[in-house]
Amino acid sequence: MPRVLVVNAALAGVVWLVWALVWGTEYFTVLAENWRVALTMVFGSLVGGGTSEGGGAIAFPVLTKVLVVPPDRARIFTFAIQSIGMSAASLSILLNRIPIERKVVLYGSASGVVGVALSATLLAPHVPLPVVRALFTMLLVALALALVVQLGQRGYRRNAKIPAWSQREKGLVLAAGFAGGIVSGVAGVGENCVMFLLLVLLFRVSEKVATPTTVVMMTIVSVAAFLTHVILLDDFTGPVVGYWTAAAPVVAVGAPLGAWICTKLAPFTIRAVLFVLIGAELISTVLLVPFTPFMVAASVAALTMFTVLCVALVRNERYAILSPELRHEGSPARV
Repeated sequence: MPRVLVVNAALAGVVWLVWALVWGTEYFTVLAENWRVALTMVFGSLVGGGTSEGGGAIAFPVLTKVLVVPPDRARIFTFAIQSIGMSAASLSILLNRIPIERKVVLYGSASGVVGVALSATLLAPHVPLPVVRALFTMLLVALALALVVQLGQRGYRRNAKIPAWSQREKGLVLAAGFAGGIVSGVAGVGENCVMFLLLVLLFRVSEKVATPTTVVMMTIVSVAAFLTHVILLDDFTGPVVGYWTAAAPVVAVGAPLGAWICTKLAPFTIRAVLFVLIGAELISTVLLVPFTPFMVAASVAALTMFTVLCVALVRNERYAILSPELRHEGSPARV
């Protein structure tokens, strides 16, 4: 049997066994009450394990706008369910030896944990969720525009890893990790998106390496955020526990499956999937988030600022010239 199938089945089996021992037949009662959340996470777990957006990018808007879950509960659920699903995906990535940038995981996760803990405790209670969702959507749209610009560059190459690793690169990864943690603490997702932006746009790292790298990072940050809510804020209670209980066995299958699917896709296909998801995010935000004149102005300003930043990263040629041994195996020299 393929190694990936054995690993993913074992990971799902562990979660199912634990749930069977803890909940027994009561699980089916919880599932019957929260099946809509579990169904949402079928798609959310595939996206979380296989892209840089995270399962919360699917779960949060569906929970808040379709299932009418209060935003604060949806955010806590996002961290809780990603702690299970993305942990399974990360273990699958590591056990199946899928290439990742381990230095980025180490430094980016360390600063991301600090950022998400500070954000969840000090910032999130005071920031309106509609504003956060709108600004996060603008960041994703700017990323999509920059990816399109990058595809049009002549001689664009993909690196198998960051071509250089000095204090400058460490500082950039630490800063991106911290910024991603701040965003994640408020929006439920963000660490993986911010680091994906840095890896792909500036460092020219292949999407096939950048995506699993950000999945592992977001796992660590999600677990830290979940523990912050459980231990420090003590707000993992009530219906959120039921949502989590119902959906956890689902994401234990979907997230590792999404991570495996990502390894089978060409870099251009991964970008195409991102474009579709970002388009869906933009449409759902425009249709479902109540925009005030201030939010419209702030969103336009944020989109302009994020786009300028992303295009500036794309135009930076510092990491575009690389030796042949650093070129990602099997990726074309030109796109």
